[in-house]
Amino acid sequence: MKESRKYLEPTTVAQLQNIELKARLVVEGFITGLHKSPYHGFSVEFSEHRSYRSGDEIRHIDWKVYARSNKFYVKQFEEETNLRSMIVLDSSASMNFASAGNISKFEYGSYLAAAMAFLMMKQRDAAGLATYDTEVRKFMHPRSKQSYIAELIKVLDTTKPSNGTGTANALNDIAERLKRRGLVIIISDFFDDLDSVVTALKHFRHQNHEVIVFQTLDPRELDFKFGFTSDFIDLETGEEISTQPFQIQKAYQDAMNEFTNSIRKECFNLKIDYHLIDTSQTFDIALKEYLKKRQGGG
Repeated sequence: MKESRKYLEPTTVAQLQNIELKARLVVEGFITGLHKSPYHGFSVEFSEHRSYRSGDEIRHIDWKVYARSNKFYVKQFEEETNLRSMIVLDSSASMNFASAGNISKFEYGSYLAAAMAFLMMKQRDAAGLATYDTEVRKFMHPRSKQSYIAELIKVLDTTKPSNGTGTANALNDIAERLKRRGLVIIISDFFDDLDSVVTALKHFRHQNHEVIVFQTLDPRELDFKFGFTSDFIDLETGEEISTQPFQIQKAYQDAMNEFTNSIRKECFNLKIDYHLIDTSQTFDIALKEYLKKRQGGG
């Protein structure tokens, strides 16, 4: 178990050469962890079975599964199993930030996106991908064909964070392009005007999409522990300042807490799942939240 779980560590995964291998090993480590952990409510077998519910036809019960587990499961049909998911990844320049000992927010987000897409394909669900900075740069409609994962991963592997941030405009554009309801997963630092972003999130909810937000930040962006004197460069504007972080650390932390709490509150009001993750955390944290949503536990 330790061998497989090491591939849930961001810095370990970053050392691998191939992003498809990264995604596969993250998912394998995740599934191994589920099978050997207290998370018995999770399953990655949705595409074949679900628990028996009152009203289901007896003839659909899988008696072989009952013999092994002493629980009633029914075989699912294709139309019951397919979920359409759109993974939206912020590729603006601010996502390129990485503090010492951590991978960049974009790297973390791209590995997470690849692993989620890999997991979706494993479940025979449809996965799509959109990347954006000031505007949508790539838009790939959700598909469930197994070979599609290579196309999605190629986009993630060749995308380089650049330009400013236009989260609100991009999300509105993506919402307009999604013609069928499904699950929208957004991975971003959300460094944009909050009111505009909230309006864009409402756009998805008005179209009856389920939405999960992963606000992805570097640990130092949360605690501002940069040492005695540091130079700061705005990755989007190039503006530079030199300051002593400890003098403003408390004020910064208060402002950041207010920022993240505001997004959390707005998401709660919109019935959107919000999760704050940092780039030092293992990937299974976000994958578990996806599975909860996938199985109706969100």
